[in-house]
Amino acid sequence: MMNLTLKIWRQKNAQDKGKLVEYKVTEISEHMSFLEMMDVLNEQLVNKGEEPVAFDHDCREGICGMCSLQINGEAHGPDRLVTTCQLHMRMFKDGETIYIEPFRSKAFPVIKDLVVDRMAFERIQQAGGYISVNTSGNTQDANAIPISKHDADLSMDAASCIGCGACVASCKNSSAMLFVSAKVSQFALLPQGKVEAADRVLNMVKQMDDEGFGNCTNTGACEVECPKGISLDNIARMNREYLKASI
Repeated sequence: MMNLTLKIWRQKNAQDKGKLVEYKVTEISEHMSFLEMMDVLNEQLVNKGEEPVAFDHDCREGICGMCSLQINGEAHGPDRLVTTCQLHMRMFKDGETIYIEPFRSKAFPVIKDLVVDRMAFERIQQAGGYISVNTSGNTQDANAIPISKHDADLSMDAASCIGCGACVASCKNSSAMLFVSAKVSQFALLPQGKVEAADRVLNMVKQMDDEGFGNCTNTGACEVECPKGISLDNIARMNREYLKASI
């Protein structure tokens, strides 16, 4: 069992200045997930009549991308290829002080405590992250469209992006290039995505810029801290798609 000191960002609303508040938690099992440890803290706070810490979570299976926390300065914490809900307390030591903050980006404003507004990602998706499919009853079976395994695998790798925002939080420029490039690449590699290819990349990049995300300077921090290991190759592919569409 571990005893820990938590320094957690508390912020009442988007207008509040916010600050780090220190909490003590005791008898934390190394087998707990990080969010289960947060549940223990919140239960203690509720029992004392204090307001619990607000944080995002949903599936707790590393799929939804909701559990976006900056832990000791790292998006999703010290482990690799895992989301915060998959991070286990055995990654920390008894007596350790853990700093827990929301993702920091102009495009991800804090709503409350550790919860940020990531609707910017949704608006980028709406700008072009889809394909036109005739669903009137004469759709072509996807298995009937020949696609090389190499391209199919690359498309699936790009499609594994869960939109958590770790790439933005880990980038010194708060760039969303890895996210946008993954969403562009998953369609650019498939014949189904060719119809809107030019409009897709132009519209999504424009929306990304309008949302206030920074530029990419290829430091690679996004790929390192991405829980799904999305490759920087996707950014190169998106740049090629953007150049073709511009011409």
